Amino acid sequence: MPASVGDGLLVIDKPAGWTSHDVVARSRRLCATRRVGHAGTLDPMATGVLVLGVGRGTKLLTFLVGCDKSYEATIRLGLSTITDDAEGEVTKAHDVTHLTDDAVLRAVCALTGDIEQVPSAVSAIKIDGKRSYARVRAGEDVQLPGRRVTVSRFEVRGQRVHEVGGLVVRDVDVVVDVSSGTYVRALARDLGAALGAGGHLTALRRTRVGRFGLEQAHPLGQLQEAWEAEQQERAGEGAGSVIPLISLAQAARESFAVRELSEAEAVAVGHGQRIPSSRQRDEPVAAIAPDGRLVAMLDESATLARTHVVFAPS
Repeated sequence: MPASVGDGLLVIDKPAGWTSHDVVARSRRLCATRRVGHAGTLDPMATGVLVLGVGRGTKLLTFLVGCDKSYEATIRLGLSTITDDAEGEVTKAHDVTHLTDDAVLRAVCALTGDIEQVPSAVSAIKIDGKRSYARVRAGEDVQLPGRRVTVSRFEVRGQRVHEVGGLVVRDVDVVVDVSSGTYVRALARDLGAALGAGGHLTALRRTRVGRFGLEQAHPLGQLQEAWEAEQQERAGEGAGSVIPLISLAQAARESFAVRELSEAEAVAVGHGQRIPSSRQRDEPVAAIAPDGRLVAMLDESATLARTHVVFAPS
């Protein structure tokens, strides 16, 4: 088996029809390691940015999960589905002939900012140790509590009225920037409910997770082809150089506040010891050694900084 490609982040442009677990499983093979995880699930229908941690990069995922995210989506008004997206069966059809562009824009504005959102019942949220979607599929009536989320941008890019199966529907193309834990499917559902028209997602593409966007994302199929070509060229020996990992230090510098350590501080932090905080702040801080290595993620919320996690040399 070839040696592991190392430690870092791998940003994938997830194809439609793949679960996030499918992408992780394929990436484990490409990266020659079992230590691969992701920083936030994408539904099988969705495409776009899926940030993977590889090797010691999995330790960064905890801090990336809470990052803001951006999406491009299409919301279909006029039909409600059991899953709030196009993969679920239609539960009700509504008349949308009375809707106007301005009415949709007003309803979108009302769903912008800090809002209370009830997640879609068909979600990965756990209830007594069991995923909500599994309970729904088992026939249970699931009622999830609301949560406070932030929709910092909810912008309509276009609206189209047309027929689907003899029914008039209105498709609304939107761009949204949201806080972690926000469900775009739930935005579609709530927009439809506010307009008395029902609504669900027909398309969803994640364009950004924190500082990582589509410009840094690699289509999984292209990586697979490059990996297979390298395997043939090297007869499976030492393959993996075609996998475009973002190093731990680069990933940390792009995503978090940074503290440059002295040699003595790097040694102390590497052993999990506390050092004086450079300044008190609530955000996680990437501690970088003089040689450029990521040593640890620090908590500097008190006068003495403690380590969230230490990245021991590989």
